[in-house]
Amino acid sequence: MGKSVIVINGPNLNLLGTREPEIYGAVTLADIEALCAGHGNKLGIEIAFSQSNQEGDLVDAIQNAAGSHDGIILNAAAYTHTSIALMDAIKASGLPTIEVHLSNVFAREPFRHHSYISPAAAGVICGFGAKGYVLAIDALADIFEK
Repeated sequence: MGKSVIVINGPNLNLLGTREPEIYGAVTLADIEALCAGHGNKLGIEIAFSQSNQEGDLVDAIQNAAGSHDGIILNAAAYTHTSIALMDAIKASGLPTIEVHLSNVFAREPFRHHSYISPAAAGVICGFGAKGYVLAIDALADIFEK
């Protein structure tokens, strides 16, 4: 495999499938991982996964991605709206990062309309459910080709 991408998921995403299915659907995090691995395989991109409910663990995953991976897909969940530390880690990593959200954050509560991640990201995909991760893999594949 040529390129490597790490998919990093933040707090409460380990509860997908049971947590607020009216918003997030019935897809589990394991389902998303299988979807990403299969799509990455088709494109010749190795996909690794990380999930934590702890902000510092997410910062560590981003920092450790540099030198091990070629790109990051990040669903920082609630930390999207609060974490300058995650934004700084993305900038420091030097890796192209795609911000992903399962729901359309702009159709939800006003506090979700602001992202600290977006200024450091190559792009943002939201509102397409699990397919957003596939779209993010495609976006990174395009970036890798440049």
